[in-house]
Amino acid sequence: MDKFVVEGGVRLDGRVTAAGAKNAVLPMMAAALLGDGPLRLERAPHLSDVRTMLKVLEGLGCEGRQEEDGTVVLETKGEPNVVAPWEQVRKMRASVCVLGPLTARAHRAEVSLPGGCVFGVRPIDVHLRGLEALGARVTIEKGYVKTEAPGGLKGAEVFLGTAFGPSVTGTMNVMMAATLAKGRTVIHGAACEPEVADLCRCLVAMGANIDGIGSPRLVIEGVERLGGATHRVLADRIEAGTYLVAGAITGGRVRVDDCRPGQLAALTDRLREAGYGVERGDDWIEVHGEGFGQRPRPTDVTTQPFPGFPTDLQAQWMALMCRAEGVSLVTERIYPDRYMHLPELVRMGARIRRQEATAVVEGTPRLSGAPVMASDLRASAALVLAGLVSDGVTEVHRVYHIDRGYERIDDRLRALGAKVRREEGGE
Repeated sequence: MDKFVVEGGVRLDGRVTAAGAKNAVLPMMAAALLGDGPLRLERAPHLSDVRTMLKVLEGLGCEGRQEEDGTVVLETKGEPNVVAPWEQVRKMRASVCVLGPLTARAHRAEVSLPGGCVFGVRPIDVHLRGLEALGARVTIEKGYVKTEAPGGLKGAEVFLGTAFGPSVTGTMNVMMAATLAKGRTVIHGAACEPEVADLCRCLVAMGANIDGIGSPRLVIEGVERLGGATHRVLADRIEAGTYLVAGAITGGRVRVDDCRPGQLAALTDRLREAGYGVERGDDWIEVHGEGFGQRPRPTDVTTQPFPGFPTDLQAQWMALMCRAEGVSLVTERIYPDRYMHLPELVRMGARIRRQEATAVVEGTPRLSGAPVMASDLRASAALVLAGLVSDGVTEVHRVYHIDRGYERIDDRLRALGAKVRREEGGE
């Protein structure tokens, strides 16, 4: 198992190009189960999660490959298999996105309850409630979700809100199922994240009829069939945000190209509040600090559904606030238990205490390198960022988590000047 060895003390400087969005490409890949022709997804990132989804789809009868330039090509010839076993699904939560397409096309599915990052309970009740509203009979037996819709799905009014805001993957799953349902489906309380809108655009390219894209009310007129399409995946706003925070935490100057600045307005607003310069163009954002050793001003951040501050940048922001000149509050409203990185940051000298869904972060002028354990994708990124400004050497173990969502992050950070290397022998 690999680990990252990070030597602190270097100001980052340079440019990086954003890769395609992980959280958009995975459900798009599942959408290939809906169409009769080849689906080409350009700008797909080279990630372990993409490779995992290719294996899941292969088991369902969908042929797929990823080309050298990143393009993923998929085609489902004939009726798909309907069983997605635990051995394939356990590694990645996004595997549950095959449930809607299978139910819509094959009128039944058996999908193992998914795995992925572990930071609290994240039920899929909203997915099941939505499919039931479309006429599917849903049961859970021996760790599998089983759906049946012998006469096909039927359009309906569906509400997908939850106690923690709209469900992103729930919206995606029900929306994909509705494209082949008979009649009109209206989804109320739909998630408005850019990845949901991008999936909508991909489905429209395949022949779906969807109105209200980007809004909390989606209207889907079912069609008899979908075909193939070519779609370019939007930029990964979380990856882009992570590199901007990396530039800020080192007091450097980092520019992220080929991204969509408007999708990161909540982050750039907080970066300015913390004392950093931010510039932006039509398709780039640049952050610049005052040099290595700069300490940010404290901030209060609460994660919210888009366009609010993303939960997937909460851990990285906390790493930045660990060095603030004062006390910051970080409140997690999407996944209240998403604080697995907190004790590992404390091992590095951070001063953090948790009060229910809020972390109280007392900034310190100095962090120290230490061996730390990555617990999930974004936590691992936060530990790498903290290592960039720590005294000595930080070893981040279990970096297979970070490989799930960041394409060659060690190489790309080195291109910005960071001293990061991948070694074997991690736990």
